[in-house]
This record gives sequence, C-alpha cells and structure tokens, in this order.
Amino acid sequence: MLKYVIFDFDGTIADSRVVFVSAWNEIAEKYHFKKMKLAELENMKKLTIRERCKMLDFPMYKIPIFIPQLYKLYRQSINDLLLYDGMKDVLNELNKKGYKTAIISSNSEENIKLFLRRNSIENVTDILCSSHIFGKDKLLSKFLKQKQLDTTEVIYVGDEQRDIIACKKAGIKIIWVTWGYDSIEVVQSEEPDYKASLPGEIMQLI
Repeated sequence: MLKYVIFDFDGTIADSRVVFVSAWNEIAEKYHFKKMKLAELENMKKLTIRERCKMLDFPMYKIPIFIPQLYKLYRQSINDLLLYDGMKDVLNELNKKGYKTAIISSNSEENIKLFLRRNSIENVTDILCSSHIFGKDKLLSKFLKQKQLDTTEVIYVGDEQRDIIACKKAGIKIIWVTWGYDSIEVVQSEEPDYKASLPGEIMQLI
C-alpha cells in the first residue's frame, strides 16, 4: 500500500530554468566556461549530462566541486524561481487523500525550504538533499530505512534520466514527468515505470 510520494525538486516542482542559467553564467564568466542562453535549454534536454558538459566546455569530473557554488548563486535569485502550474494542487490533493510527501534532491535544503515557504506549501513532511548528483539512490535507500518503509510503499516523481537510474537501483517505481530537464530521447532507454505529461496526470497514476 502506497504511503509516501517522493518528489524531485528542480524540473519537477520548481521551474528553475531562468535561475539555473543565471547561476551557471556567473560561474562560466568567472572560470571561462561556455555560457548558455535560456533558448538553448530546449535542445539541451535531448543531451545527456556528459554531452551537456562537453557542449559547455566543462569537465564532468568537476561537477561535485562546483555544485555548492552553483546553488549558492541560485539562492541569490530564488525569488525568480517559479512553481509549475498545477503542482501545488497535486501536493494538496495528495495530502487530502492521506499520502505523505517528501522531496529528495541534489539542490540544497535551504533553497527548497525558502521556495516552499514563499509558495505557502506546508504539507511536505521530509526533505533530503545531497550535492552528489548521481547519489540519489543512496538517499532513497536511507529514506526507506529511516521511515521503515518497503519499496512498494513509496513512489518517486522526477524529470531526469538519473532519477530513473537511481529509482531502479533502489527498487522504487518512478513517474517520469515530461516538463523538466530531460526529454524522452534521453530517458526512454531507461524505461520509466510511468509517464506524466501534465501535473494532473500524477494523481491518475497513483
């Protein structure tokens, strides 16, 4: 029986495209990487993380080094962060139906809490974060252990290929959402369990 619905943050609940591009371009300016334009993100959705790093002249092995700096700059523009239309309704509806909701993200807990407060979202019970963008399966397993949950008692909602890979490693089913950072071309080989093209479809799948 399902008890928890766990959400990714960026690209799933929060539309962070403008904030992310702004933060990245500050880093690119300082360290001489390639800047990006907001209009380029749609095409970048079709690229893997490795391909995006190559496009931006950014060594992939440096991701863990720059993630804290990126999210610090991100926090400075957090007022520009948008809530995807319909996602607050989904969170409220899940709460009404008795499901608990959590967020597991590679963003910072401080950024997420600021965003939730600003949007008057009060029904997210747990937030787990890690700066290791490929270590989400460990966070999922940690969450299950802490809450004494079986893998069948949770489902994850996320937008990226790495979310699907992490869920498969942790033995958790995932709803992949189409409005985030990865396109179908990137994720289809990982075969997500479910697909939602609109926030309202999440409720139909649960």
